[in-house]
Amino acid sequence: MSYTTDLVRNVSLAGHGGTGKTTLFERLLFAGGVIGKPETVESGKTVSDSTPEEIERKISIYASLGHVEWKGKKINFFDTPGSSDFFGDVIPSFRAAEFVVLAVDGRVGMQIETLKHWRNLEGRGKPRAIFITKLDDERADFERTLADIKEKCRIDPVPVTLPMGAGSSYKGVLDILDAKAFFLQADGLEKEGEVPAEYRDAMETARQRLIEAAAEGDDTLMEHYINKGDLDAAEMHTGLIEALAEHKYVPVFCGVPTRNSGLVAFLDFVADVGPDPRTAHDFAMKEDGSEADVPIDPGKPFSGIVIKTNFDQFSGKLSWVKVITGKLGADSEIFNVTENKKEKIGKMYVCQGKKLEETRELYAGDVGILSKIASARTNDTLSAVDGSTVYRTLKLPEPVHATAVNAVQKKDEDKLGEALLRATEEDKTFRYSFNAETKETVIAGMGELHVNIILDKIKASQKIEVQTHLPRVAYRETIAKKSGAEYTHKKQTGGHGQYARVVLEIAPLERGANYRFVNAIFGGSISKGYIPGVEKGVQEGMGAGTLAGYPVVDVEVKVTDGKEHPVDSSELAFKLAARNAFREAMKQASPSLLEPVMQLTVYVDAHNLGDVMSDLSSRRGKILGQQSIGGGIEEIKAQVPQAELLRYSIDLRSMTSGTGSFGVEFDHYSPIAGKTAEEVIKAAQAFRVQEHDE
Repeated sequence: MSYTTDLVRNVSLAGHGGTGKTTLFERLLFAGGVIGKPETVESGKTVSDSTPEEIERKISIYASLGHVEWKGKKINFFDTPGSSDFFGDVIPSFRAAEFVVLAVDGRVGMQIETLKHWRNLEGRGKPRAIFITKLDDERADFERTLADIKEKCRIDPVPVTLPMGAGSSYKGVLDILDAKAFFLQADGLEKEGEVPAEYRDAMETARQRLIEAAAEGDDTLMEHYINKGDLDAAEMHTGLIEALAEHKYVPVFCGVPTRNSGLVAFLDFVADVGPDPRTAHDFAMKEDGSEADVPIDPGKPFSGIVIKTNFDQFSGKLSWVKVITGKLGADSEIFNVTENKKEKIGKMYVCQGKKLEETRELYAGDVGILSKIASARTNDTLSAVDGSTVYRTLKLPEPVHATAVNAVQKKDEDKLGEALLRATEEDKTFRYSFNAETKETVIAGMGELHVNIILDKIKASQKIEVQTHLPRVAYRETIAKKSGAEYTHKKQTGGHGQYARVVLEIAPLERGANYRFVNAIFGGSISKGYIPGVEKGVQEGMGAGTLAGYPVVDVEVKVTDGKEHPVDSSELAFKLAARNAFREAMKQASPSLLEPVMQLTVYVDAHNLGDVMSDLSSRRGKILGQQSIGGGIEEIKAQVPQAELLRYSIDLRSMTSGTGSFGVEFDHYSPIAGKTAEEVIKAAQAFRVQEHDE
């Protein structure tokens, strides 16, 4: 069955790990009649956690998609991972959903990953809500959690449901919008009933707060509210829809999903009030690099974006598509704007977890899956054949944990490379490259767990042994003073020989200048035709310095004199002479090592601040600043040598009990000396010996 745009709702369930997102997803499918029996995460049989790695670890690793029909609306739900290692699978759901619901554990309140999601959503201006879970636990406290949300998110949350009782006395929720109560049942769904007398005052107080939120949605409604002190049911409904679409309030729901509590009122709200895709827009790129809003509009020709790619052993390559304009039909022809290639759509699907259900049409706002579209990759724009709009790519975080990898058996290297390449197509926060400088295959992800899961999956599917080690750091060499040298290359082997003499002067440049070549030859001692050979020789010499064999940077090279032979000179001879002259000059110019220094941003709970800052100092880090970003979270900015951060994702997780996170990017190269430099040189020499032996 197909659903037109006005009947579609897209909701992303997100939040810190362990807050109950997968359970909420499972129970919503049960409430909607999609599954006859809800399963637990521990059973390994939930709809969304269906892969072997998820079942084994009992955590969500990949985003999953399912849908229910409720009040005639199709509600797409994304169940997303809670660990920062898999944040890359959360981002596509944020892009595709018009409404994000953050699960919050009623025992502990807002946690760091949920707060990071909140900040991300703030940057998107995305309508969102809170669902407070686990309220039947003796440690849970709805009011305390509400206060925590208010403080940490700096908002005044608006309860749409309230709990009846707490801990062992918990018996259900109050639906403020429809003035109902929903009571726990021994099994099956909750039972609707009258609001108990002891909760009527709380209901009325919450209703007034909800009316105020509704009045924010429209100037006319605000005027009515000011004049009458109230809104009727129709006005309240209209105001809540408009205000939520513009993110003027944050609704709060509560319940105990493990006991099917809080589901009906939540589904009612999403169907009746949740943002319609037509109130939202996406972003297209203009030729000048700026962005333009593109409303989600069923009346225009088809266009959409591939938000996710995965490979199924039975169905092959699957492309998740968010339809932004128009309608996409099965057995139609489309155009991959990004790849400039026409494609034929065969079968088209919607899904319930890993189960694919064939559909014939997808309207603007909906999300579906195309199979075996060869050219389609994540971030590609698809359109009607004559389309030219290109949508903005997903805003994904940069990987923070890198490791060098190789197959134990040389014969498996190609197979490993192919598997790693496929992994980068499925997961855009995973990187794979060969570093020609360090002669290593390096992979990088969002954390040790992220990388290990990908490698374990490859080992199992490809039946190959893989080994890993810390990647080598790409150091550089430079000089501290001016020097000069000359070198004569002379070789006689019968017939034409080789002859060239080159005189060079070298001098240090400012950091980051890299290289400057100056031809200061006067009087034609070296013909112009040989100067390119001289420069090539200099560049070859700079490719491996004299201290540890690392590339040389920030040097000016001036050719001042030389000599050629009328018969035996050649470009090759001058290249060899220049290369050796540069190396001789460098030895006399006080060569030194440079190490890459990274710009590091760390997010930690306030009580971990001292330990983390002390640790950064022990890593030769320079603290640039620290500030509170709200919610008890501290942001630390620092510059730290890359060599000190190779295990930082592991160490920070250990220091902060898994709550800390960070981002890192290259900043500059900085000199090193003393024992640190000696160790780098020693390691480089050992590596060269190992290479020679192999």
